[in-house]
Amino acid sequence: MMPSVLCAVRTIAKARNNNLRSYFANYPIRINQVGQQLEYYVKDAVCGSFVTGAGSPAGSGCPFSYLGNQNNPPDFIIRGGDAFEIKKIEKLHATLALNNSPPKDRLHRDDPRITEHCRMAEGGNWGSKDLFYAVGWAEGGELKHLFFVHGRCYAAERGTYDRIALKLKRRMGDAIAEEGLEAVKTSEIGRVARVDPLGITQFRVRGMWEIKSPLKVFSYIYRPELGKSLSLAALMLRDKYMSFPEEDRAELEGAPGVESRAVEVKDPNNPAEALEAQLITASW
Repeated sequence: MMPSVLCAVRTIAKARNNNLRSYFANYPIRINQVGQQLEYYVKDAVCGSFVTGAGSPAGSGCPFSYLGNQNNPPDFIIRGGDAFEIKKIEKLHATLALNNSPPKDRLHRDDPRITEHCRMAEGGNWGSKDLFYAVGWAEGGELKHLFFVHGRCYAAERGTYDRIALKLKRRMGDAIAEEGLEAVKTSEIGRVARVDPLGITQFRVRGMWEIKSPLKVFSYIYRPELGKSLSLAALMLRDKYMSFPEEDRAELEGAPGVESRAVEVKDPNNPAEALEAQLITASW
């Protein structure tokens, strides 16, 4: 099975190991923080590399074209494939903190918030990529819930978010000018230099984005089984699901304990319309 979100679901369902402490006990590198553990766990699952145990850091041998950093999205990109953003939540329905990056329906190469290394991944020969958010909640060292959600099911088109940010940025610029202050060129909402008489203080205005957890947003089609050791789900548009190789879909659907069914989700750009989607679940 090729590296993908389908491979991740099948790998986790087959291995049935959601104990992050035991999984990383013999890992080649020391990883103690739950957020970092979740990131490596997802990377390994996407590559199918932890069925026989954690053999190499970050699932090396899997064709990643980009491995991210802590400050810029995404967390990784499969070469020639999808981008992934991994989010750890503290409570089951906690809001996801996206920091200064708005929600994404897709990862765009011209996004000013990604790094130049990300932009030049795969020789820079891409315009946009499908994006999956992987949202996980762990308790007592065990991963309890993991939800992979396709950005096109979850977020509106980027213009929805850019419009409000640009409007606020313009108004902030006008306010700075009206006060006779010195504006500094910035990708943030605004930045003012020399605020105090000594000219040693700057004032920054940043946009910090949050989005409701997919576990809450899509509760009308999926509710995690709280009594299980792990509840696992993946949601994507139907056309995205059908774009994966037929043999990969057949292998996933034939895996013990995995269920795959057609559903409808609200269009993030027009909730009055429904989108055809595929929901894949597993639990034990």
